[in-house]
Amino acid sequence: MSIWMFEAAIPAAALLLALAIDRWWGEPPARLHPVVWMGWALGACGQRLAPAQPTGRDLWSFWLAALAWCALSAIVFIAAAMLQWAALAHLPAWGAALALGLLLKPLLAWRMLAGEVLAVEAALGESLAAGRARLAWLVSRDVQPLDATAVRESAIESLAENLSDSVIAPLFWFVLLGLPGAALYRFANTADAMWGYPGMRGGRYWQWAGKWAARADDVLSWLPARLTALLLWLVAGGGVRLGALRAQARVTPSPNGGWPMGAMALALGVRLAKPGVYALNAAGRAAQAVDTRRAVKLASKSVAALVSCALTALVLIAIVRTHA
Repeated sequence: MSIWMFEAAIPAAALLLALAIDRWWGEPPARLHPVVWMGWALGACGQRLAPAQPTGRDLWSFWLAALAWCALSAIVFIAAAMLQWAALAHLPAWGAALALGLLLKPLLAWRMLAGEVLAVEAALGESLAAGRARLAWLVSRDVQPLDATAVRESAIESLAENLSDSVIAPLFWFVLLGLPGAALYRFANTADAMWGYPGMRGGRYWQWAGKWAARADDVLSWLPARLTALLLWLVAGGGVRLGALRAQARVTPSPNGGWPMGAMALALGVRLAKPGVYALNAAGRAAQAVDTRRAVKLASKSVAALVSCALTALVLIAIVRTHA
């Protein structure tokens, strides 16, 4: 086995191990979770960066927040790079794979995502109020005006969008850039979730202070969002027309969110809407309880398909390096 093939086996094993840990144990405790640490840092900085009152054109807040984002992201990237280097340089191959798998796991969250979506459906089976309350754990929108169908639609939308943000994208960047790539992406996505609001949130005005974080996440999510849509198209058996998917992706305000959500809506044949904002596959039928389970199954198959593609990509990269 060449040195490049040997080195490709380590990230491949780490990826599989991370998914196995996610499947069997789920999320680590909050005090040990790097994404929680990122949230603490972003929260502490955000209270000092964003003004408490709405402002006009505020370039000071924009550039100050951009500088803070760059500094924090550099810390995350360098810390992840140092951990990866230490694992690869000082541990045997099995130890390096184990260490990288343990470090990669908190940067993806498939089991938690699937469990939360199914929990919304289970709560809806009890009552509409219970379904709304459970959905509030998953989305930031106001859930009180939603009827049962809208609650279910919101849960399926969140599943599709977070399939990209919380699973596909971290694995995509891990394959490309290793642990630092996955860590940087999760930081950018967390920063967007906390800072990337076009108005008031948490007593702070983010119209300008959050622009950099929102655009950075858009850039890093651009390819993974489209890859997620492609994976959903593949596992749905190709029944979704690509032209229709492109049309649906343009319906949402987000340059990325419409791709996985549109693919899911078309694959299930249901309408997915955010009241007053957009309606994906508007001609589709109302989502039923069975559609929530079908959506989770499609998403699970997409994760499996990505893993197969990722392992193949790692082998191909190793082959190219061997013959370079």
